Amino acid sequence: MSYAQTFTRGFWKENPIFRLLLGLCPTLAVTTSVENGIGMGLASTFVLICSNVLVSLLRDFIPKKVRIPAYIVIIASFVTIVDLAMHAWFFELHKSLGLFIPLIVVNCIILGRAEAFASRNPLPLALVDGIGMGLGFTLGLAVLGGVREIFGSGSLLGLPVFGPGYPPALVMILPPGAFLSLGFLLAGMNRLEEKRAIRAGEAYSPPKEMDCGSCVLCKLDENITEPDENESAKKDPESD
Repeated sequence: MSYAQTFTRGFWKENPIFRLLLGLCPTLAVTTSVENGIGMGLASTFVLICSNVLVSLLRDFIPKKVRIPAYIVIIASFVTIVDLAMHAWFFELHKSLGLFIPLIVVNCIILGRAEAFASRNPLPLALVDGIGMGLGFTLGLAVLGGVREIFGSGSLLGLPVFGPGYPPALVMILPPGAFLSLGFLLAGMNRLEEKRAIRAGEAYSPPKEMDCGSCVLCKLDENITEPDENESAKKDPESD
């Protein structure tokens, strides 16, 4: 896969939010405004890039049996850096995002890219993948935050959109509005992809990534083999 394909697939084809449906906890919780969405997205992007780079560098030294705990320790280290930096220099944003900054540690996007890509590819590709996926995640958060802010507050980045006579739809900045906005955006994106496939003469089917159990974290690692039945029988004297 080329560097361009690796970089751009996070924006549309494998967008973490709208195609892979990963990281939905912060996606639904913090996107009450564009500012919050961009802040969370950039924080996650920094952690994703740094963890991808370090995992790729250490992939030949981390034992397979402890790779997931090792990845989590690496990710948690960079999340701590982000948390402390935002608390020092972006206090209001840090206060707004709250608990969801430490929860980047368990974000499936970051752990999934470490397991599925960074641990199996050289440093340059891992770096490009981290940048592309991180910016794609940031874009998704910004779009969702923009929709909710426009309809829920009647403004965008603090600037009025509809004028003083607009009655804000407060439901859009509440939890139900997050689910409604995400659902309509997912439907719209699938519709656009269906039209593109029809124009190209291709058969369209919804992305398999949206099916539960299809992400890389739910699959067995192809590099780990099942124990040999004969070896198990030798170790168990009662099996004879």
